[in-house]
Amino acid sequence: MVKHIVLFKLKEMESPVVKMEIMKNFKSGLESLKSKISVLRYIEVGINENPEESFDISLITEFDSMDDMKTYAVHPEHIAVTQIIKDVKESRSCVDYTF
Repeated sequence: MVKHIVLFKLKEMESPVVKMEIMKNFKSGLESLKSKISVLRYIEVGINENPEESFDISLITEFDSMDDMKTYAVHPEHIAVTQIIKDVKESRSCVDYTF
C-alpha cells in the first residue's frame, strides 16, 4: 500500500470567508473522488483550524501501488478538482511512502 500525504498553503485573499469557501469546495471535490476513481482506496481531507500553523489543507490518500497513485494523479476527475485552487495555491508539500 502507498500513502500519499499532501499539504497545501493558499495565498492570502480578500477575506477569510472567501478563503474558507474555496477550501470547503476543494475539500468536497477531493472527497467526491472516492466514488469516481476506482484505484483510490482511502481519502481524508482536513482544513487547518490552528492559526499558528502555516498550511491550510491536508490530504491523505491510500493506493495499492505507486502505479495506482499515478493513475489517480492524471485522472480527469482529479485534474478537474485541482483547478479549484490552481490560481490561489501558494505552495504544496508532499510525501509518498509504502506501508
